[in-house]
Amino acid sequence: MRIDLHSHSTASDGRLSPTQLVELARDREVGTLALTDHDTLRGTAEAIAAGARMGVRVIAGIEVSTLFNASKEAHILGYGMRPTEDATRTTIDSLQPLRASRARAILARLAQLGMPVEFETVAQLAGDGMIGRPHIARALIAAGYVPDFQTAFDRYIAEGQPAFVPNDALTPAQAVDLIHAAHGVAVLAHPCEFKGDLDALLAELIGAGLDGIEVYHPGNPPASRPALLERAAHASLIVTGGSDFHGLGVDGDASLGSISLPDGILEALDAKMTP
Repeated sequence: MRIDLHSHSTASDGRLSPTQLVELARDREVGTLALTDHDTLRGTAEAIAAGARMGVRVIAGIEVSTLFNASKEAHILGYGMRPTEDATRTTIDSLQPLRASRARAILARLAQLGMPVEFETVAQLAGDGMIGRPHIARALIAAGYVPDFQTAFDRYIAEGQPAFVPNDALTPAQAVDLIHAAHGVAVLAHPCEFKGDLDALLAELIGAGLDGIEVYHPGNPPASRPALLERAAHASLIVTGGSDFHGLGVDGDASLGSISLPDGILEALDAKMTP
């Protein structure tokens, strides 16, 4: 059975509901699936219940958006999330209105560029999920401003482009603390997509108690893996990986279960998740 430790549902910016995502995992022979929606745990209960019915093990996860050195976005994955304290749950819940504020700021910049989009249109695309840039990209496509998802990001809303607004809710170290407060395992997501000083980021994260690095990911070229594995071994970090699936190949994402993981990955994660 395959293992996929990075996936998204309609609880954030995925195209499938948590139940539909688990159904697809079963159909693609993914025996263990981590649901890692952006800045929310809202879909995990549904996914775990669906997994129990369908014979798929679902790990409650999250992908926390952060800002490093007030300038570069970094994402931190949390696995085995069990927020039992009110303060921890409140902090996680507070991330949703911050994402909405960020979306409004991005839309304001797009309007200045001559591409007005109503916030209500983006909110409707997000439904009950966390609003993210993919929803804005879809709104731009629907309005006829861009031909496709990739163009929306490459020209306007990706980091470094004119309508980009960073998510400054938490620092990377604060995200690690939040994940640990929720009894989770903290892992740096897709390090090769980080646009800043990776050594400096890792130094801060390791100092904060980082548990692992996501080595196997579509955004990490295969040639980068030996160096990432060496970094992980040097710092005694576990290694994870996943497809970063958002929905049936739409928007250019990888297919669920498409990333091959070496033996021992899940066992090492399980050992970290054990109370």
